[in-house]
Amino acid sequence: MHFDRSQNAFSQALELMTGGVNSPVRAFQSVGGTPLFIDHAQGDTITDIDGNTLIDYVCSWGPGILGHAHPQVIQAVQKACVDGLTFGAPTRKESTLAQLVQQCYPAIEKLRLVNSGTEACMSAIRAARGYTHRDYIIKCIGCYHGHYDGLLVKAGSGLLTQAVADSDGVPSGYTKTTLLAPYNDEKAIQQLFETYPNQIAAVIIEPVAANMGVVPPKPGYLQFLRDITKTYDSILIFDEVITGFRLALGGASEYFGITPDMATFGKIVGGGMPLAAYGGKKEIMDVISPVGSVYQAGTLSGNPIATTAGIETLQILMKDPDIYDRIDYKTAQLAQAYKEKGYTVNRVGSLMSVFFTDQEVVDYASAKTSDTQQFAHYFHIMLDHGIYVAPSQFEAMFISDAHDQKDIEKTIQIIQTYL
Repeated sequence: MHFDRSQNAFSQALELMTGGVNSPVRAFQSVGGTPLFIDHAQGDTITDIDGNTLIDYVCSWGPGILGHAHPQVIQAVQKACVDGLTFGAPTRKESTLAQLVQQCYPAIEKLRLVNSGTEACMSAIRAARGYTHRDYIIKCIGCYHGHYDGLLVKAGSGLLTQAVADSDGVPSGYTKTTLLAPYNDEKAIQQLFETYPNQIAAVIIEPVAANMGVVPPKPGYLQFLRDITKTYDSILIFDEVITGFRLALGGASEYFGITPDMATFGKIVGGGMPLAAYGGKKEIMDVISPVGSVYQAGTLSGNPIATTAGIETLQILMKDPDIYDRIDYKTAQLAQAYKEKGYTVNRVGSLMSVFFTDQEVVDYASAKTSDTQQFAHYFHIMLDHGIYVAPSQFEAMFISDAHDQKDIEKTIQIIQTYL
């Protein structure tokens, strides 16, 4: 394959945008080479500006559960555009989408629509703090909840230390109330609650970690979080930006049978448009302005084009719940092919990661044992044979309903032949 036009486009972009991209992982820095500049996409494929068409297992990092350019979604969005792109005023589409979310996810008694997963998580934490009148939160090392200052942190010198910012430009004061624990470590969470028994407002967790590669929760771990947050009158927040409407209509909550106090959504809830949501129990959500004293606002929040895409996507999923069995089956086929070649594979539903390590990956520390150079070699082998996977060891593969059996079998053949 040739990528001359992408290389030229990237050179121009480097002069115009920091790093040539608007989100860091797109720059291909961890795998080398030139990022692909996409011209169009359809079904389970993307086509770059050089005319290369590839089977896509990134799916825009998760929103594309139906595949690219689903006709029903596109038609509805085109019709909505004719009526105007944004009004800065309420529309009935906001309520329609909220009702659909409630039907799928009963824990959401009230919600707010926002524009990104970062904004949803940031706002949910602010609401949890406002409701509990507490300052501390717990997050797990390796779980990503957006680039909000208070959550963009890594571990300090010990388990119970407060967080150190993982990015320049974040004042230390922004992270001093963020407590860290390894994912899947019940003892660590227990110690934090015992150390700060009346100060922890919330635990925010990816119920399936998907930003250190896919890492499933150990049996009983989510139930433990549910129980301990109840014991200490803290809020349990499921970050379902990735898992929401992907593992099941009711997300990870339905998949694992655990009901959080709050949840955040992105990606699929907007049907690929810039839209996200956060919500939870009525009494928690009613602390938000204009009803309560916790402020949150956004000019484009709930805009009619994004809500249209979200409505159409959720309605398709609700009318055809067998989609989850179909994408689970396809993902299981791919996972088996990787396992037969000796790779470490983590999979939950249609989320999957291949790790280049001989260790079981159960948390951030074990994920970091992966050989990233070997991953980069694998990435380019797949790319050269028409398969587009995430350009980072620590991201997920996403499978959509548009991936047909022919392309699944083609991918398996490449895995068997070239890896």
